[in-house]
Amino acid sequence: MATLFVTSNRKNELARHFKHGVRVGEIIAHRAWRVIKPRWLRSGDDRLHSVFMKNYVWHPDDPASGDVRTHGIYSFRDVIRSREEYLFYVGNGPLLFGKVKIWGEVVEHEWGYRSQFGKVVSLDYGDPELLDKFRKIYRVNRVPACEPSARKPEG
Repeated sequence: MATLFVTSNRKNELARHFKHGVRVGEIIAHRAWRVIKPRWLRSGDDRLHSVFMKNYVWHPDDPASGDVRTHGIYSFRDVIRSREEYLFYVGNGPLLFGKVKIWGEVVEHEWGYRSQFGKVVSLDYGDPELLDKFRKIYRVNRVPACEPSARKPEG
């Protein structure tokens, strides 16, 4: 798999023409996810959702994927911790913020990346109850059992 880095205002057009690029390892970037909370006429589904692609669900055990020539998996180079730091209008509803590992074909943009694949690696900011719930579902931000802080105190 080749990884492609392009910086241009015509990024979509250019991305369609490149067939080979620079091979690099995986990249850790930042993004937000929408949480669908249960409401009167709608049930929640205990999954993270794309902020912009209304029906795109990030599943805990499968990487997210998309065609970088059309939409792909968007992520930011810099940390985003709140709705106010997010660069676009995201509507109502809770958001969780964290890190994503991206790989495959990657197009670099002014603020970040659009990649072929992505996987949640940490959930770092947002409502504390939702963070706890979704960290368990996606199995991220765990303290390894071998670390002293994970052990029960003796005595």
